[in-house]
Amino acid sequence: MSAIHIDPLIRDRDAAGMLGCSKATFWRRVADGTIPKPVKIGGMSRWPQSEITEVIERVKSEREG
Repeated sequence: MSAIHIDPLIRDRDAAGMLGCSKATFWRRVADGTIPKPVKIGGMSRWPQSEITEVIERVKSEREG
């Protein structure tokens, strides 16, 4: 039996906190395509935590490369 991996969905304020920026800056980065668009559930906007982690890893690798 294989384990199911759950990728938590996080709010904009939590994602902004991971990135160390304000919610306003976070939404500007969504608008300019730096951060993926949210998953919409009804009127809620959420991001898979792994996508925010991928953004962090991508910019780290661009800095190092």
